[in-house]
Amino acid sequence: MDFITGKHMPRRTFLRGVGATVALPFLDAMVPARGVVASAAAGAERTRLVCIEEVHGLAGCNLWGASKYLFAPETTGRDFTLVADNPLASLAAFRDHMTIVSNTDVRNAEALALPEIGGDHFRSSAVFLTQSHPKQTNGSDLWAGTSLDQLYAKRYGQGTPMPSMQFCIENLDQAGGCTYNYSCAYTDTISWASPNEPLPMIRDPRVAFEMLFGAGTSSEDRRARQITRRSILDWVSGEVERVRKQLGAADRARLERYLDNVRELERRIQAVEARNTSGEPRELSEAPAGVPDSFTEHMRLMFDIQVLALQTDMTRIMSFKTGRDAQNRVFPECESKQPFHPASHHGNREERILEFNKICKFRVGQLAYFLDKMKTTMDGDASLLDKTLIIWGSPMADPNIHNHRRCPLVLFGRGNGMLKGNVAVKAPDGTPMANVMLTLLHNLGVDDMKSFGDSTGEFAL
Repeated sequence: MDFITGKHMPRRTFLRGVGATVALPFLDAMVPARGVVASAAAGAERTRLVCIEEVHGLAGCNLWGASKYLFAPETTGRDFTLVADNPLASLAAFRDHMTIVSNTDVRNAEALALPEIGGDHFRSSAVFLTQSHPKQTNGSDLWAGTSLDQLYAKRYGQGTPMPSMQFCIENLDQAGGCTYNYSCAYTDTISWASPNEPLPMIRDPRVAFEMLFGAGTSSEDRRARQITRRSILDWVSGEVERVRKQLGAADRARLERYLDNVRELERRIQAVEARNTSGEPRELSEAPAGVPDSFTEHMRLMFDIQVLALQTDMTRIMSFKTGRDAQNRVFPECESKQPFHPASHHGNREERILEFNKICKFRVGQLAYFLDKMKTTMDGDASLLDKTLIIWGSPMADPNIHNHRRCPLVLFGRGNGMLKGNVAVKAPDGTPMANVMLTLLHNLGVDDMKSFGDSTGEFAL
């Protein structure tokens, strides 16, 4: 089962107990033959993909904000500089894994007919990963497009226990019609399995945790385990000991670090649930017990779950919607105490643009936690960050006027050599964001696609 015995452990190895199924991370014992380096086993794996949507654009996507380089750097290439007020400055430690793409348009989020004018907030999310124009309807006759993550999942995600996972932060369970005669389904997700099949997103960390570590067990067994309040690892302790005895020293250390991370994540979720069921007043009174009131705490829980999902190869494809359009949430941890959506309508007043930028800096800054986890989590001979393509962006540019020209887009990670990082690229005026996404799909192996959304060709990265 390892180098000592001359046998190897299957890459997809699970520790099973009552109501618990714990997948293992990549270990040297999973290398198929003596003397073969870890990269031989891991190198054949498909690139992981994480797609993260920001709503309301950025403060650097209006004329004044752009002149202060609050998103796009002053220079392109590898010598770009991020000014202190640029939200990306907080991610400077990951510059070598950062590809900034500025000046691309998401025109299919614009109103294409008079009745659609004003409905930008209620169709934009449906456009981000589909780059298609949603049909204006309050009924069940939805129509957008198949999203980038799902195109990849259909082609290369079927070999994992979960072809893809979808996460969100805000309440996205509104049924029926929203404003401007758009179905709420368009605002509730960024992942579309087909043009008329929006995929639900997971808001509750407990639900996501159970999907990862309760898969393949019965609902009765999971409920019995949860009632005891014991750690999920207690239910697989015998399996842990059996496997540990067959591993070399390096693998034992990796296994312990991984189990510690699972245990700590579970402890944090339990602490949130205990706090939220204590009878104390909540800021998010409508949220499930597993959802923290703190935006930062919620983001970190969801990021940790995503890292574990990638590390164990339970899935290689994820999408993450970090907000809901037109939301009025206030972030106590942020320098600005203004509600998110009203702050985004800055009226082109410089002081209000800078106030909105405080919120942008706070929200973008959350990525540092995720990128650090990805960079320090090894998978064979490289980090998860090296093996993953992370697409971060917004289908809106200047939220003050609901503009979709010159939208923010940043690619993180190396994507198994797809990206070199440490570069800022400015697209020619009028370039569709869909061109970048078509290029990424081709690089991911979906190379038979002739077009995507309103693409006009490929984009040099």
